[in-house]
Amino acid sequence: MTAEYRVEIKPVSDDVAEGQARDLLDGARAKLGFVPNMYRGMANNAGLLSTYLHGYDQFRQSGNFTAPEQEVVFLTVSEANGCDYCTAAHSMLAVNVSKLAPEHTQALRDGAPLADAKLEALRAFTHHMWETRGLPGKAKAEAFKAAGYGDVHVLEIILALAVKTISNYANHVNHTDLDEVFAPFAVGNEVEPA
Repeated sequence: MTAEYRVEIKPVSDDVAEGQARDLLDGARAKLGFVPNMYRGMANNAGLLSTYLHGYDQFRQSGNFTAPEQEVVFLTVSEANGCDYCTAAHSMLAVNVSKLAPEHTQALRDGAPLADAKLEALRAFTHHMWETRGLPGKAKAEAFKAAGYGDVHVLEIILALAVKTISNYANHVNHTDLDEVFAPFAVGNEVEPA
């Protein structure tokens, strides 16, 4: 999906990055080995990039979801928001890093149910939280909890929704170019096993 509007500022390159933006981009390079194009677009407002990176790190490091479950949440939200960049990036991470089965990753990209009952409960409830803007029905919450999740997971989904809203919406208005590392997972390509 492509947004009609595009911001009129260019992504922040290394030669013009200053202050907090430079520190954040340098930190990303040190951690990832490269600076994702998404970060460069968000760096035009260092507060936006900082908030995203902090929330993302908190979801990844301080939560109770397993790595594959985290990708279920992120891919569900990114697909629902129509963010091709994040769908590709999280597909690559899902298969190559978090070890989510390629067939589950493809189903998430397609907005389809998952064959694994617990992961499907997570996907369905995450989508329900997105769809209701954080006003879940009691029956949906009880079904989610019956699958083995708890109220702390509900709160973690809210954190993921906030983080993905930042990145998905920033990618929409920045028309972010897909990085080469994510290109094999571009929307329209089939997910291949790692």
